[in-house]
Amino acid sequence: MDILFQQLVNALALGGTYALLALGLAMVFSVLGLINFAHGELMTVTGYTMFFAIGSGVPFILAACLGVAMAMVVAVLMERIAFRPVRNANTATMLLTSFAVSTILHILFQNLISARPKAIPVPSDLAGAINFFGLDIGAIQALSIVCTALLLFALNLFLRRSILGIAMRAAAFDFPVTRLMGINANAVIATAFAISGLLAGVAGVLWIAQRGSVDPLMGFLPVLKAFIAVVLGGLGSLSGAVVGGFVLGFIEVALRAYLPPEVLPFREAIALSLVIGLLLLRPEGLLGQKLSVR
Repeated sequence: MDILFQQLVNALALGGTYALLALGLAMVFSVLGLINFAHGELMTVTGYTMFFAIGSGVPFILAACLGVAMAMVVAVLMERIAFRPVRNANTATMLLTSFAVSTILHILFQNLISARPKAIPVPSDLAGAINFFGLDIGAIQALSIVCTALLLFALNLFLRRSILGIAMRAAAFDFPVTRLMGINANAVIATAFAISGLLAGVAGVLWIAQRGSVDPLMGFLPVLKAFIAVVLGGLGSLSGAVVGGFVLGFIEVALRAYLPPEVLPFREAIALSLVIGLLLLRPEGLLGQKLSVR
C-alpha cells in the first residue's frame, strides 16, 4: 500500500509539471493558433537566472522568484519582437518563427554561457521527506503537488473572475469575433504569453529542484512531453491540457514502476503507444470537441 501511495505521489508531481507546461502551450495556441516550441527555452531562462542569482549570494527562494519573473519578461518580449510581426501570416510561418526563436536562444545559451550543465545548489530541506499520516512523501514531490494545485486554482479564478481572463476565454473560443467586440488583441495575446512564461518558470523551478542543474537543452524534453499532453487532452482545450499532462504523468510513472526490468528500456515507446491508442479511441483528444465532417 505504501508503494502504491508513493507511486501515486510521484505521478501527481510529474503530471503536475507536465500540466503546467501543457497549459502554457495551450493558452498561446488557443488565442494565436501557435504551438510555441520556444516554450522550453523559458524553463532554461529560469534555470540560468537562478544559477547566476544564487552565485551572487541570493537565497534559493528569491532566486526562484527572479527566475520565474525573468521567464515572464522573456515570454512577453518573445511575443512582441518575434511573433507580433508575423501574427497575420500563415501557420507555417509562425511555426518556423517559433523554431527560429528556440534555436537562437539555444545557441546563445550554448555560446555565451556554456554547453555543459551548470550545477544549482538545492536547499537540503528539499532533499528530505515529509510525514503525511504515517507515510513519507518526498519534499520535492510535495512541493510540486502544492505549487501545481495553487497555481491551477489561482489561474482558474483569474480566467473566470477577471475581465481580462474572461476575454482570454472568449478569445480561446472564437478570437475573430472577440476582436470584433472591441477586445484589445495585443493585451490578450501579451497576457497569454506572460501567463505561459509564469507557468514555464514555475515548471522550470520544480524541474531544477529535482535535477539540480541547468543546461541549454534542459527544456526540450519536458516541453516535448507537454506538447504530447496538449494533443492528448485536445488542442485548444485549456482543461484538456491539464488532464493530458496528468494522464501522461500517470502513464510514465506506472510504466517505470511496474514494467519488468528487461522491458524497462522501451518504456518511452510503450508510453507513446498508449497515447496513440487513446487518440485512436478519441481522435479529438480526451476533452476536445468532435469536428463534423461535411
